[in-house]
Amino acid sequence: MTQLEAANRGRISEQMEAAAQADGVSVELIREGLADGAIVLPANRHHAALRPLAIGAGLRIKVNANIGSSAEDAEEEHALRRLRAALEAGADAVMDLSTAGDLDLVRRAVVRESAAPVGTVPIYQAAVEAVQRAGRVAAMTEDEILGVVEKHARDGVDFITVHCGVTRETAKLATEGGRLTGVVSRGGAFTICWMKENGRENPLYARFDDLLDICREHDVTLSLGDGLRPGCLADGSDRAQIAETGVLGELVLRARKAGVQAMVEGPGHLPLDQVAANVVLQKRLCHGAPFYVLGPLVTDVAPGYDHITAAIGGAVAGMAGADFLCYVTPSEHLGLPTQEEVREGVIAARIAAHAADVVRLGARARRWDDEMAAARGALDWEKQFALALDPEHARERYQPGGGEGMAACSMCGPYCVYRVLGTRPGEER
Repeated sequence: MTQLEAANRGRISEQMEAAAQADGVSVELIREGLADGAIVLPANRHHAALRPLAIGAGLRIKVNANIGSSAEDAEEEHALRRLRAALEAGADAVMDLSTAGDLDLVRRAVVRESAAPVGTVPIYQAAVEAVQRAGRVAAMTEDEILGVVEKHARDGVDFITVHCGVTRETAKLATEGGRLTGVVSRGGAFTICWMKENGRENPLYARFDDLLDICREHDVTLSLGDGLRPGCLADGSDRAQIAETGVLGELVLRARKAGVQAMVEGPGHLPLDQVAANVVLQKRLCHGAPFYVLGPLVTDVAPGYDHITAAIGGAVAGMAGADFLCYVTPSEHLGLPTQEEVREGVIAARIAAHAADVVRLGARARRWDDEMAAARGALDWEKQFALALDPEHARERYQPGGGEGMAACSMCGPYCVYRVLGTRPGEER
């Protein structure tokens, strides 16, 4: 029985209990959200080290970090270092997007070492193996694509991105619709390449029932990927993006009927004034399924700072109802991130998530900020460090000032407002 099937039958699983405890909510909220499809709980039966985590309505916004190997950095240990950096920085989930080296070895190591839910994009491995065997992406067969999905499921992967909404019809809108950046999703590009050369429909759409059978057997959550997401502001909210979202909404219902959990992925680049509207539209078209967004990045002109442009968009998206933020690192559009850039990307996404949580969860999330405010007013630096989202970084940046015996920092020194007024918040005046 999958988590969704258990929830629909009114049963509480150990994973639901653990997820409820992690979020500080009732287990019934988790069960009802799962039954309604507004919450997902990625928990593959084979992921032994998993610390269950729920994503969706009424819960803290979660943050994902993409890791893995590439042609320039294919060693297993390098991928594991990025995994550790992401988890140490507070990532709630990770995705192994490896495209080089021993893909099976890297994935199994990541699943083994990660207590956080692990996601993958199986078509990456199918494409890599087709190139190795025949020299071209389109050489992968339908059975090989589904075979890789099953392999990932058996290895304990908790959620998989599958670009099922990239159909022959929706792909035309992206490739022939005058986009500035065309198709920027690697999985979307692989799928379109396959359809063009083979003259057939996307296997992950045409054989969606076979995909559901695999996911149900291992309780793998579907992350219905946005293979036609906009890659620049000019392409945001275009016909291709919206048409794909409509297809994904239909597939959400089919997945739920089969007892398979599903969330939906959202756009990567959007003007700021389109972010909230996109979230509302997605929730409408996709029947309230949890929304997983990459950023969105709200400007195209800040390479090297795209963790900031993504955090701006992520905060707005989260406030509007997005449930899962995929981090973006400073090296997005420039290269493979270093361990430090992985850390910076996670921290930026966590800031965005918490800023949105303050709005959507109210006092439950704001309690943290209020405790920090009280510690700041009391000039209690140790408590401020302990409460900081990144305690180590806060401690490193602290500069005492004001002279011997003063508790102020070097910003105001002897002119600290609490010293000038002779009181601190909470004290009588």
